[in-house]
Amino acid sequence: MAVPKRKTSRSRRGMRRAHKHLTAPCVSVCPRCKAPKLPHRVCPSCGTYRGKEFLPSEEV
Repeated sequence: MAVPKRKTSRSRRGMRRAHKHLTAPCVSVCPRCKAPKLPHRVCPSCGTYRGKEFLPSEEV
């Protein structure tokens, strides 16, 4: 069975983990209702995307 010959140093371990961080999601603003939404997706509050309505709006 393969066993490491030397202990992995803290520096090398940290360099390996350098890309394992969380990134904040990109958030854009809906041009119709000004609510935050993910880019290239239908707005969850008004249901429009690029000026067209995709989700039926629930009017109270």
